[in-house]
Amino acid sequence: MYFSKSFIPILKNNPTEATIKSHQLMLRVGMIKQSSAGIYSWLPLGFKVMKKIERIVREEQDRIGAQEILMPTIQSSEIWKESGRYEDYGEEMLRIKDRQGREILYGPTNEELITDIFRSSIKSYKSLPQLLYHIQWKFRDELRPRFGIMRCREFYMKDAYSFDINDDEAIYSYNKFFLSYLRTFKRLDLSAIPMSADTGPIGGNLSHEFVILADTGESKIYTDKRIFEVQSDKAILNKENLNDLRNKFDKYYAVTDEKFNKKDFDEKVPEEFRLSTKGIEVGHIFYFGDKYSKPMNASVDYQGKKEFVKMGSYGVGVSRLVGAIIEAKYDNKNEIMKWPISVAPFDCGILPLINKNDTKNLDKAVKISNLLKKNGLDVLIDDTEENFSSKIKKFNLLGIPFQIMIGNKNEGDIFEFREIGIESKNISINEIVEIIKKKKV
Repeated sequence: MYFSKSFIPILKNNPTEATIKSHQLMLRVGMIKQSSAGIYSWLPLGFKVMKKIERIVREEQDRIGAQEILMPTIQSSEIWKESGRYEDYGEEMLRIKDRQGREILYGPTNEELITDIFRSSIKSYKSLPQLLYHIQWKFRDELRPRFGIMRCREFYMKDAYSFDINDDEAIYSYNKFFLSYLRTFKRLDLSAIPMSADTGPIGGNLSHEFVILADTGESKIYTDKRIFEVQSDKAILNKENLNDLRNKFDKYYAVTDEKFNKKDFDEKVPEEFRLSTKGIEVGHIFYFGDKYSKPMNASVDYQGKKEFVKMGSYGVGVSRLVGAIIEAKYDNKNEIMKWPISVAPFDCGILPLINKNDTKNLDKAVKISNLLKKNGLDVLIDDTEENFSSKIKKFNLLGIPFQIMIGNKNEGDIFEFREIGIESKNISINEIVEIIKKKKV
């Protein structure tokens, strides 16, 4: 793709209405455009990053045996009245009426709807466990939407739900998602700490938030630094192994401010390991037993008796992760965005010096682009007439991780090649291809 033909409306300076890094960068490089308060259009650059994050989230859900479905954004109020949450949920729920006067709502979450789907379809315990997920837009009518997509009203979310015959099996499902989230955030190059958290309007008695450290985070967190040393690479999907993994994390004090107890913190964490800072929630998992299945009569036949299934729910803010990665990776001072290779909008940028009367550098760029594309790489050619310095600055801002410079003195297949933030070197195009492919794995 040529830069001149791409829809990437870059602003010269940070927008004055944006106060945090992610909001500033996403507006400045044209990833999003505000439609109304807390509601955004996702433009090509931002949408591309979000879809790459979505792919990783989906792959890790599939990996633990979860099955994907798609539920609507609009839900009936009747199922929410069954669960008892319709009035309790609060003003964040957008309640509307259709032309027949029926009460409907824009779903802020899907516990009721998935329970309704389950109870009409599954009758025997032999069909359990069931792990179902979807990736869909949600709406919560925030009183004061702010910080761009980090605290908006409409957002893109993966939410999953588990159905089991008893508490023991349900905790096994919970731990599967616990591992899935650790794997997901690792692939996004994020250090996400699982923290004991309040269950809020979702309900239940077991919950973990996955939080990344960030100065702009809205959550105050308190933790033992040793939690960062816990390894999850060798975890496998059996009950004992997953239970041991969660216990390794849970033995270290790690809570959000809602559950903070200074006495416990001081007693359980040696002073040299205490960390109190801010963080951004990127995922939240809950176990709530029969909180929804019982009032909604979601049961299965088990040894001649009716058993209400045990449930959990598991959320990841897919759109929010775009902003969270920026908060964690953007060097605001030097205006360099270091996207993880897995979600960068383009794998490589080609920066030829362009002269109106001489197209040889652009011709070389096109040939190199075709070679990179044959190797499965996504390429952006800067076909503007700017100098190298301006082009590099622009591509650093976009966060394109690898860049090839083509100047008037290039000979043969040797080109100046740089990885973002690292000093450049002159190597062959074949070496460049191998470096990018190796880093992308």
